[in-house]
Amino acid sequence: MNDRVNDSTGRIVLLTTSHRVAPGMLSWPAWQTLREADRVLCADAGHPQLPYLREAGVEAEHVASTARELVDYCVDRARTVVVITSGEGESALTDGLARLAGSGRERMPALELLPGSYDLPGARLLDLVQVMDRIRVACPWSGIRTHEDLAKYGLEEMYELLEAIETGDREALREELGDVLLQVVFHARIAEDDADEPFSVDDVAGVIVDKLIRRHPHVFGEEAAETPEDVREHWMREKAAEKGRESVTEGVPLGQPALALAAKLASRVRSGGLDVPLPAGEGVGYELLALAVRAEAAGTEPETALRAAARTYRDAIRAAEAAAGE
Repeated sequence: MNDRVNDSTGRIVLLTTSHRVAPGMLSWPAWQTLREADRVLCADAGHPQLPYLREAGVEAEHVASTARELVDYCVDRARTVVVITSGEGESALTDGLARLAGSGRERMPALELLPGSYDLPGARLLDLVQVMDRIRVACPWSGIRTHEDLAKYGLEEMYELLEAIETGDREALREELGDVLLQVVFHARIAEDDADEPFSVDDVAGVIVDKLIRRHPHVFGEEAAETPEDVREHWMREKAAEKGRESVTEGVPLGQPALALAAKLASRVRSGGLDVPLPAGEGVGYELLALAVRAEAAGTEPETALRAAARTYRDAIRAAEAAAGE
């Protein structure tokens, strides 16, 4: 028995663990409490923590005790009981303990909630991967989607994200980021089913992690970068070495909006130190090209600028319609 609590009324400790953390990876306070406890209880005989507790010499009883039983056991001789909670929680037990404690007529042991493991940042991404995997297997629509089927949705979600950014709607921004993230995870799950060249979401994450480390030698290496321009120089140099491109135009997607395309080409020309005069021509297209190049040189994204102006134009149209209606 734990002599440390002999002069008290004992303790009932509810030990919670995260399914997003590998079983057995418990905090030091959790291991210490488990080893010092008079009894360790777990109603779920298949709880993933149990094999690791046994390896550590901690035996858990597979019983579902009532609040009354635990209180009497602890108060009787100042004992400590640890209850390893299931993923669904122990609502019947906690409700019973709350009733006894709230009655004011009971001698109660100390009631403690002890987190045995904590979610790390990004832990909910594991939930997303798990949910997407189940949907891919069980949903008749999702189960047959291809990369080509989803392409249009990815474009739509990016435009919705862009609108949320431009309007400053924080709630919409959070939701649209989730929708874009879903597209990434969905495509990665589809890729797992490829018969010839399968890859997973971990492979996708691994590629971008490696890329970020390579292109940030001032963060993960010995190089220095004091200004954003220095960072951009590192990035472009590493990118050029990786791609082995022969032209600055390689990797510029021609399918993007025309103003964004013109600005991207102008940016590549400028960063490449090239002197390329604008092509001579007549018509609105060449005028727009010149405006896009001029905007990029001034540090303005022409696509964003035009979208903002168009939004103002839309508001003016609505105001005019409202005035006409009155």
